[in-house]
Amino acid sequence: MKNGKIHAIARWHRLDMAGDDTCRLVEEPDGWMLCGHARYETGGTRAALDYIVRCTPTWESRSADITGLIDGQDVAWRLLRTDAGWQLGDSPAALPDCLDIDLAFTPATNLLPLRRLAFDETQAVAAAWFREDEDSGRLDRLDQRYTPRGAGRFTYASPGFEAELEVHASGFVTRYPGLWEGTVDAE
Repeated sequence: MKNGKIHAIARWHRLDMAGDDTCRLVEEPDGWMLCGHARYETGGTRAALDYIVRCTPTWESRSADITGLIDGQDVAWRLLRTDAGWQLGDSPAALPDCLDIDLAFTPATNLLPLRRLAFDETQAVAAAWFREDEDSGRLDRLDQRYTPRGAGRFTYASPGFEAELEVHASGFVTRYPGLWEGTVDAE
């Protein structure tokens, strides 16, 4: 990261369980990175996950690396977007139409479509949705819809879920009702 320039740092705390997350938005010579640290507890399981998401200059996800501990066990996942779609580790590529990666344990990855899309009307996107557990990770398609509401507000919808998000000018979500609240330090 020595060549990168930090544009913003977001800090969130969870509202639905014990936890927090910190993420840096870093500009690199060949695109963007989200570098974060999520710590949370759910159902008696403690997790401490570090993540790096790499994007093109136009905010299309390239890859994600997730490492850390879940309930005291080391975990590590590599997600890579190829021409054929997303790979989780050595598994065959799938989800070829998903430009975004969505890490279920952090609000950081909502930034990706929010930075990429021109929001003068509702935009639909398909994300490769990564969910973690003690011994494996899972990657599924997640259809999402973002509708601008003016003044840094968007309605976010995915199957079975809808919320009005408050978004900082950096693209980081600062309010995700019932799930996350946060602040952003930006240039």
